[in-house]
Amino acid sequence: MVKRTAKRAPRRTDGLSREVIVQAAIDLLDEGGESALTLRALTLRLRTGYGAIYHHVTDKNDLLAAATDDVIARVLAGAVVAADPREALRGVALGLFDAIDAHPWVGAELSRQPWRPALLDFYESVGRLLHALAVPERARFDAAGALVNYVLGVAAQNAARPGRGPKDTERGTGRGTDQETGRADFLAGVAEQWSELDPCRYPFVHEAATRLREHDDRDQFLAGVDIFLAGIATLRRT
Repeated sequence: MVKRTAKRAPRRTDGLSREVIVQAAIDLLDEGGESALTLRALTLRLRTGYGAIYHHVTDKNDLLAAATDDVIARVLAGAVVAADPREALRGVALGLFDAIDAHPWVGAELSRQPWRPALLDFYESVGRLLHALAVPERARFDAAGALVNYVLGVAAQNAARPGRGPKDTERGTGRGTDQETGRADFLAGVAEQWSELDPCRYPFVHEAATRLREHDDRDQFLAGVDIFLAGIATLRRT
């Protein structure tokens, strides 16, 4: 009898760089979340061996950190340089929000390692723009912390909402059809519970039920940034 052996995928013939490995890791993370990022999956995706991977990265944690830095670095590199520092600050905040919305694993990694170089660069950008907005030095630390924590908190909350998971996405927004359906169902359920509350005890929550069902996360996030910008404007007068 003739033994049949499984055909192996051909090994890659081009050079393997850290950048190529990190991009492959990002693709795996976007497709299946952190559990999908394994060295075995990476070798199969890149058609290479473990040795070639370990030549460029230390382990999975190193890969996850490098992938996170890469995503945030792209946000800062792609930020529109506006003459108005208010618009520039609004742009970088929205850029980070969109990045975490498109790559939910980024928010979790930043929470675990807030000292990552890319996040420090983001924090530095916020500080420079607050300085350009004439925010007094004594208030700049608190203002920068408030904005960075707001961006990370809202983005992480959206990424963790029920119905959200690693799905195929549309137009690079991080929002696939299944995700949008899951979000709509979740918000509809919460809105229904809110609408059934006693309007005498919870007048605002009862009234907000309709808006909750229909609101857009991105628009609401930007409204929060605008409230922040309105607040720091008062700091310049004190």
